[in-house]
Amino acid sequence: MLARQGSGSVRYLVLFMLFFASAVSYGDRTVLGVTGAAVAAGLGLTTVQLGYALSAHSFPYLAMQVPSGLLLDRFGSRWIYCGALALLSLLTIGQGVSGLLAGSAAVILLFVMRLCSGIVSSPIVLANARITANWFPTAERGLASAIFNTAQYFALIVFAPLSAWMVHILSWPYAFYGLGALGLIVAAIFPVLVRSPLQHPLVSPQELAHIEQGGGLVHIETSPMPRPSNSVFFRRVAFRRPLIGLYLFQYCIGVLSSFFMTWFPIYLVRHSGLSIWHAGLGTAVPAMFGLVGGIVGGVISDATLRRTGSVTRARGLPIFIGFSMAMMMVAANFTTAPLPVIALMSVAFFGKGIAAMGWPMISDIAPRNVIGATGGIFNMVGAASGVLTPIVLGHLVAATGSFDQAILYVAAHGLVGAAAFALVIRRIERIEV
Repeated sequence: MLARQGSGSVRYLVLFMLFFASAVSYGDRTVLGVTGAAVAAGLGLTTVQLGYALSAHSFPYLAMQVPSGLLLDRFGSRWIYCGALALLSLLTIGQGVSGLLAGSAAVILLFVMRLCSGIVSSPIVLANARITANWFPTAERGLASAIFNTAQYFALIVFAPLSAWMVHILSWPYAFYGLGALGLIVAAIFPVLVRSPLQHPLVSPQELAHIEQGGGLVHIETSPMPRPSNSVFFRRVAFRRPLIGLYLFQYCIGVLSSFFMTWFPIYLVRHSGLSIWHAGLGTAVPAMFGLVGGIVGGVISDATLRRTGSVTRARGLPIFIGFSMAMMMVAANFTTAPLPVIALMSVAFFGKGIAAMGWPMISDIAPRNVIGATGGIFNMVGAASGVLTPIVLGHLVAATGSFDQAILYVAAHGLVGAAAFALVIRRIERIEV
């Protein structure tokens, strides 16, 4: 039995576990983007078919967001998270197994594994938001949310080069085998380290008081609050104007994320002429900037909140700075040289990381008793971008023979996202039911 300690930093241990578990789940989801050129060659996929394969994960992921949020609100996050990560890892291994088959059987297995992975991974990001609200006071939540959100960049930094190396040294199925095995290990460790602060054996009374008095929702995992009926939720909560703006904002962030996590390594191969191995390394560079940008955005947000006392300003400042930088990716249309392209995309990814304030805003706006369900709609809209973006980009590239229109399409969502905050959300305050 772990002894109760008084260090006052157990919430950061929990945050680290959320970060690493999320990174592994993102690695499972994005490995097809890194290995896409090799997979397409091995299975005989066209550009459009590859676009559909990249988006196949997002179809069921989108559909399962609200049901997953309701499950989390009812049963809590700990064991649902653990089970989701374990199943996702097994399905990732299954995608690698498709390389052992031939013809249509291989393609069908790949698509089935991608579709099923979307179902089982649907609670993970929602659970991150709930656990962060459970463990962190309001004044620390911007940075905490930014840190778990940067797991997507960490996944590209670490797992993109690793996956590319496995393709280079072995063959593409081994990238799926390796990430799947790592996910099973993390899933086994997760429930040991992550539980409610009211039940965690390492939490001191001082840290628990700091969390609760600062606005942390310490009871949501152990004593679920009475929640409105589904009809009341959808009639009185789900489509309030600030939430509609937040959904649109998250869709725009999702378009930027989807490009970097699906087509970007392929873009480096086809637009700049890099090998798969060098494209894997090239993908890691903007991801590093994205990770740093996510943390910088959290620091800016929390510092602005302490200085001004305004949550609206604290979330809005990094949003406007970040989206302005993200739109600079359009300049990559004027060069194919790898270094300038990677540099411009690094600036864009850094800005996208700064702007990613969606999950802190859900914690700020959603009613306390339906954070999971509200986050489910929010993430469902974000997931819609994961469905549409790879397909739209695939068709644009196939129709035009270049990535110029695709990059313009992605960059335009930075402008729309900033407008969604300024004109639709306008003010951050919690909705009460």
